[in-house]
Amino acid sequence: MSAGRCDAASCPRAGGRPKGSRVIDVTDEHYQRIAETYERNWADRPEYVVWMADRIMSWLRPSPGDRIADIGSGTGLFLSKLLDSASPQTPILCVDPSQHMLDLLPDDARLSPVRATAEQIASGEVPIRYDQVDAFVFKEAIHHVKDIPGTLRGLAARLAPGGRILIVTLPPRLEYPLFPEALDRFAANQPDPAGIAEAMRAAGLRTEHRFEEYAVTIDREQWIGLVRNQWMSVLSTFSPEEIDEGVEAIRLRHPEHELRYTDRFAFIQGFND
Repeated sequence: MSAGRCDAASCPRAGGRPKGSRVIDVTDEHYQRIAETYERNWADRPEYVVWMADRIMSWLRPSPGDRIADIGSGTGLFLSKLLDSASPQTPILCVDPSQHMLDLLPDDARLSPVRATAEQIASGEVPIRYDQVDAFVFKEAIHHVKDIPGTLRGLAARLAPGGRILIVTLPPRLEYPLFPEALDRFAANQPDPAGIAEAMRAAGLRTEHRFEEYAVTIDREQWIGLVRNQWMSVLSTFSPEEIDEGVEAIRLRHPEHELRYTDRFAFIQGFND
């Protein structure tokens, strides 16, 4: 679910770079590699994509004409349910630092690509078409933000009256069938949901926060393919040799052909009353 964009009239859909933006190399290198296979990674789990899109819709409850910015939108995979409230006049701003991901957005006038980071939107470094925003959405993108309290303060200041910020994020400790080093490295760098909620309150927002669970069943070889493709950003921090060792550890720990685990997501919403 991990920014901002130039005005639709001045920023091309593909290629180019928003004026005043910095080159974003490290994250973009990871997403350049996986962009072409990103949606294919979820092709065998369409029910999860629908579930997550439903949950985001249920939390936001947007009205027609709401000005929505999806931070870290990637290819827009989880925006299907929000499109009904968007229009060419008030499109969803699909904000992502990766041009490679934005190039794969559906050709839909209700989606408006913006190449930038969350920090660039919060600070106003990259201008967007809306003076005020009704909803900012982060779907598994908040961990890419270096200064979460400062960024949330900046975004909260851009909210319209009654606006909200919805963050969907994983807890630091996962139940995924990964190798231990990956789980530990993820936990060391993943922000705690309680800390995110506190940062929202410090930004002057009233908060609502709870966990929701999704039961996952996946073929072991498909899962190993995802690991080899480094579908989680933490996996891109391991060398090819370390990934090979990790895959062997998964095979030894999980000899079963079908893997089952529980995906837990923290939904944290801040309201501008």
